[in-house]
Amino acid sequence: MTASFPGDLQRRGRELGLASLGVCRPDATEHLAFYRSWLEEGFHGEMRYLGRPDSVARRGDLSLTMETVRSVVVVTQAYGQEDPPGIPEDAGRGVIARYARGEDYHDVLKRRLGDLLSWIRTEAPRRGLAEEVRGFPYVDTGPILERDLARRAGLGWFGRNTMLIHPRRGSWFFLGVLLLDLELPATEPFTPDHCGSCRACLGACPTGALLGRDEAGAPVMDARLCISYLTIELKGPIPRELRPLMGNRIFGCDICQEVCPWNVRFGEASEEPAYEAGPDTDGPALTELMGLTDEEFGERFSGSPIKRAKRRGLLRNVAVALGNWGALEAVPVLALAMEDEEPLVRGHAAWALGRILGRKGIPGDRGFVAAEALLGRLEVEEDPWVREEIEAALRG
Repeated sequence: MTASFPGDLQRRGRELGLASLGVCRPDATEHLAFYRSWLEEGFHGEMRYLGRPDSVARRGDLSLTMETVRSVVVVTQAYGQEDPPGIPEDAGRGVIARYARGEDYHDVLKRRLGDLLSWIRTEAPRRGLAEEVRGFPYVDTGPILERDLARRAGLGWFGRNTMLIHPRRGSWFFLGVLLLDLELPATEPFTPDHCGSCRACLGACPTGALLGRDEAGAPVMDARLCISYLTIELKGPIPRELRPLMGNRIFGCDICQEVCPWNVRFGEASEEPAYEAGPDTDGPALTELMGLTDEEFGERFSGSPIKRAKRRGLLRNVAVALGNWGALEAVPVLALAMEDEEPLVRGHAAWALGRILGRKGIPGDRGFVAAEALLGRLEVEEDPWVREEIEAALRG
């Protein structure tokens, strides 16, 4: 190994817009027992792919993903950005998590890792390190414990909010992993826990998804309660008791990061143009989103992480936000949504109309429109769950 290669690798990473770069050995993780117990508790909810036996095994042993792996390069790329003025305080506008306001990070960061791999493949033979280098880039797309690898590569510690926190950059960053069959010197692992006695994230989580640390000091989250899970990973109805706690967050949630002192003080703003918010993600009007057709959804969110929720999932989330807003302006679009082809949308629109009907002092005309939409749909609705939602809304 030529002495200058690790430093040159770091410099090339910075040239590619990567905030941090570390290297660790592909040793078996020490956290597999915790991961298995987390699965056994059912904290992963409907994310069954996390618990597949082959998936669990690969998370514990990187050689099952790449048999010849000898080093792991872990990188970060900042995505932090300020909320637009008035967001999230304006309950009539939807809040989208910062990571999803621009282009899909899977594509953007994977291109950077591909560029880094190309540089390594060029430089390693030139410097006599290897005749040929094989590598595989991963950006949240394979069964890999990225945060554990990042800690071992010296890039931060596990915060109580389960995020990886860097002592000078906070946690507003993506993680990318590059598996290599080239042996590189490992960087020092990060061992301190700088959360101390701070519990700001636990107190701020609206749904109580953060459960603190276990006996071994690992942070624990019940994903089934997390707003990010509810608005993205959950494919069916959102539990009624959790809907009022979601506010106007319609895709993901940043609350536990927003209150973290390390982000308040050190959180990095992104310099990557691809992550800049556009007009469709910078606090969009809820009433406008509620009327999106399939075609309009596809046009607006092509190349965006939001496409993961699909139209029915996003409009489900928007309906909940409209119900939490409770404004009379929401009644007409929710009434129209009662005729949507998707039962998931109709059922949550019914809940939202019920929330608005339950307000004191609602004018008779808007109350009539809301009640008429519910009663009219009840007469023809064939889906048992939607009928249940309509009846609950009328009772409320």
